[in-house]
Amino acid sequence: MSEIRPRRSVLAMPGSNARAIEKARTLPVDVVLIDLEDGTAPAAKAAAREAVAAAVAARGFGPREVVVRINPPETEDGEADLAALAPAAPDAVLVPKVRSSETLIAVGSRLRRLGAPAATRIWAMIETPMAVVNAAEIASAARDVDARLSALIVGPNDLLKAGRIPPPGRAALVPWLMQVLAAARAYEIEAIDGVFTNFADAAGFEAECRQGRELGFDGKMLIHPSQIGPANAAFAPDAEEVALARRIATVFDAPENQGLGVVGVEGRMVERLHAEAARRILTLAEAIARREG
Repeated sequence: MSEIRPRRSVLAMPGSNARAIEKARTLPVDVVLIDLEDGTAPAAKAAAREAVAAAVAARGFGPREVVVRINPPETEDGEADLAALAPAAPDAVLVPKVRSSETLIAVGSRLRRLGAPAATRIWAMIETPMAVVNAAEIASAARDVDARLSALIVGPNDLLKAGRIPPPGRAALVPWLMQVLAAARAYEIEAIDGVFTNFADAAGFEAECRQGRELGFDGKMLIHPSQIGPANAAFAPDAEEVALARRIATVFDAPENQGLGVVGVEGRMVERLHAEAARRILTLAEAIARREG
């Protein structure tokens, strides 16, 4: 089983906001997402790039993953971002406006030539109708060594705009979201739900988190620290899930059941594939406990 890390909460912040980046070192968030693209004004990009690279290289984020969203890689800013970040070695580089796997392979190759460690992964933003249509082809980059792809993040606001879907539009987006999720699962990578922009609407945010978890997403991209707690709660297995997973795993681990594909658990038949899912839940719960312990 590949490494399982909690990615329940992915908090985005402008690369030009040094105070927010410093505060992120203490927040109970799983992933710190520093934005050099849309979240940083054009005039501030050069200074932000230098400051972000220094902050990432300095470490000090504890168990939090650090991901940096670069500018489109075909632009001068995107190329400069990669050159600055490669030696700083963030956990991942997030590539915006991805339309095909070719872009990710090119970015990965460039990172390798710039000396980025193999541990630095690539995440991809799915934020155009073309990206949704090509979701499986994009996710297939996970099989390419250079591409380093390990996660897809949905950009719902861009999709709503491009799709000419009137607000609130979440229900209309569900088929698009599921296409992205299916692509991620087919290639065994993470899928992160997109932002809920009205951070003052706590009830609406919590409802969207619950839906995202029910759809199968691993976590949610956030725009405000107040969203961290609800996201962490929504995308973590609850006590009942963990207890059931432990019972299923225990039954299948019993010596007398080693060769069986189906066993009875509390009056229902459970297949071995459910044991695999149960072990994943237990591993994720343990990782969360270590994170919060």
